[in-house]
Amino acid sequence: IEKLKEIMEEVENSINVFKEEQRQIYDELLKEEKICSQEILAFEKKIVTWALAVATAPKACPKAVAKVRLTKTLEEDLPVEVVEFEKFLQQTGGRQGGWDDYDHQNFLKIWTKHSGKPVYMKEALMYLPGRTEEETRLHENWYQEFLFLEERKKEAILKWKAKKQLEKEELLKQKEKSAGELERERLARAEARRRKEEQEKREKEARLEAWKREKELQMAQEKEQQLREEVYNRRRAKEEQRRQLEVKLAVEAYTRQKTEREELLQLEKLMREQAELEEKRRQAAREIVKFQKRDFSKLESKLQEKQAKEQEEAEREKRLAKLKEKVEVHISRDPSRLWNPTKGWEERTKEIGPTGGGPLLNMPHRAVPSWRQGL
Repeated sequence: IEKLKEIMEEVENSINVFKEEQRQIYDELLKEEKICSQEILAFEKKIVTWALAVATAPKACPKAVAKVRLTKTLEEDLPVEVVEFEKFLQQTGGRQGGWDDYDHQNFLKIWTKHSGKPVYMKEALMYLPGRTEEETRLHENWYQEFLFLEERKKEAILKWKAKKQLEKEELLKQKEKSAGELERERLARAEARRRKEEQEKREKEARLEAWKREKELQMAQEKEQQLREEVYNRRRAKEEQRRQLEVKLAVEAYTRQKTEREELLQLEKLMREQAELEEKRRQAAREIVKFQKRDFSKLESKLQEKQAKEQEEAEREKRLAKLKEKVEVHISRDPSRLWNPTKGWEERTKEIGPTGGGPLLNMPHRAVPSWRQGL
């Protein structure tokens, strides 16, 4: 009984696990449906955005050559960090990294919500229909580099403004100095600027290299974590398959035992019914013998009664024969006697004469009703 109870508990647990798996599948289907709905909405918004972009596209400027010259002048005058930032934007698709405004804003909202942690990816894919995980990771790398270059641009602008202010102040001071001192100071400043730019460039390259190593380490850790999860899931799937196989074998054994027990009970029932039928047959045979004896005794009694009656009838016949012998009457036949009138008829046809003299004064008769009188 305990073993059967354990088997039934395992079967119930397997049923619960199956229900849980089905529930997870249904949840995944609901999520996919939600993602499809979001993709449809996103595509509709993209189509509207494209239509607006085409309608509001600026016309080509006829003075492009002058703008190119002006841009080159500005690049020569601006700090290196600002120029690099602007080139980065031009090469990577602007301040949205080549993405449309809707997808970029959704990415920023989710990335900021999770503070740039890797767990943001699952939710981001739900809110970025039409974007794959690889595209999202590339956009994340672009955005981090964008933030890095933008921060350097802000710092460079602050330094450039401070330098311009110093240059103005020095220019005012230089007016009071001699030309030789101005030239020496200019060369010293140029050398200092060159050394500073080289130092900043080396620092920038070092920071960039450190950032690349950090990203490679992070991607390696994520890949290792993914491999561990896959190994764990495969091991768990094998354990679940083995447990389900054990439960299946236990259920089959229980079913086989139940079938054998039912067959044994059926065989016992059949043997019991055959024994009862045999007992009924023996009892019927005994009753038949008993009824035959009773019928035979009744038949004998009837035969005896019949013989007694026949014997009585024979004795009565003998007595009647003896009486006939004692009283014997010989009567002759007279057919003419049939036409002779009987004594009664002779009495009726006898003539009856008058019994008195004189007239008959009053003859009694029945009374006549009053309503018939005179009719």
